[in-house]
Amino acid sequence: MGLNKKSVDDINVAGKRVLVRCDFNVPLKEGKITDETRIVAALPTIQKLIKDGGKVILCSHLGKVKNGPNEGESLAPVAERLAEKLGQPVNFVADYNVTGEAATAAVEAMKEGDVVLLQNTRFRGKEETKNGEEFSKELADLCDVYVCDAFGSSHRAHASVAGVTDVVRAKGGECAVGYLMQKEIEFLGNAVENPVRPFVAILGGAKVADKLNVINNLIEKCDTLIIGGGMAYTFLKAKGYEIGKSLVDDEKLDYCKEMIEKAEKAGKQLLLPVDTAVAAGFPDPIDAEIAVDYVDADKMPADKLGLDIGPKTAELYANAAKTAKTVVWNGPMGVFENPVLAKGTIAVAQALADTDATTIIGGGDSAAAVNQLGFADKMSHISTGGGASLEFLEGKSLPGVAAADDK
Repeated sequence: MGLNKKSVDDINVAGKRVLVRCDFNVPLKEGKITDETRIVAALPTIQKLIKDGGKVILCSHLGKVKNGPNEGESLAPVAERLAEKLGQPVNFVADYNVTGEAATAAVEAMKEGDVVLLQNTRFRGKEETKNGEEFSKELADLCDVYVCDAFGSSHRAHASVAGVTDVVRAKGGECAVGYLMQKEIEFLGNAVENPVRPFVAILGGAKVADKLNVINNLIEKCDTLIIGGGMAYTFLKAKGYEIGKSLVDDEKLDYCKEMIEKAEKAGKQLLLPVDTAVAAGFPDPIDAEIAVDYVDADKMPADKLGLDIGPKTAELYANAAKTAKTVVWNGPMGVFENPVLAKGTIAVAQALADTDATTIIGGGDSAAAVNQLGFADKMSHISTGGGASLEFLEGKSLPGVAAADDK
């Protein structure tokens, strides 16, 4: 799963039209961007292409666009913020058709170093359907070279991620990855395929079902697998423990038993909570004050539910993480949005911050937790893709990565 893909350092873009698929799927509140991490992450690639004399055409999706194109999911606020960050104008093509006459005219008028941002790609409808073939062709018509820098979307075989590459190549153009994609593939790829050992993997989050193949793959790759979050209770029930009203995936009990046996046979350490924070109910709202008790994992009251790992588990997990040379973490240890139930997640984050290991945070809620709790600058790498990171950790080939030219 190593890189061996053409990057922006391997292509000559002077005077060429370069279409860059970015991940500008930023959170918006009343038309204002509340977190610009993804815009900042895209800057090195964009700046490199501008400096090299490319005519830089940017595209991205934003939101899920369930009810058709709407101003609430327009990329207009991104164009504004991007212009500030780049210190130069960004010509935003507001046309809901994305690749229509307005886009063609804007691209034709470009000079070297200019930047154009197309409208939200999802305004064109589902990119993975038959409609995607036409859209792929229209996107390719706008450019000579294609660069994918949207790791967060790279697990989707969409027109703007993978479909466009076939058309660009067919007309003699090159397809490369940007700096962000390159970094993601190197960190996650090396962690899974060639880790410096001991290699510790930490998995949290709510459901076992979301991480079935990841657990299976990581047991084969890592030395220690740590399980926390809501899905730990399915594992505890599989061991025969009372878990009260805790979140459980009863259909996956046999799978959990299999994984416990698999780890044992392979001589791998599989760590489960030894104590847990229990409460009478889920906090509502999520950050509301809540009364919790800490009980041993095999002594959970039948009328309560587990919402975080306990202090003994936090210490156990922190000590395991501190022995590592490589750590991959995907999914929080509890309901981290609540100050009382964030303790387990904070303890694990602190342990990773204190270690000299390569620490990789696998996107999604764990990335949000690390950012929110103030540990982001202490991690080696925070992935920008939740679903993409998970599929990468499963050992799957990602369409957006596979579609780039080999060196």
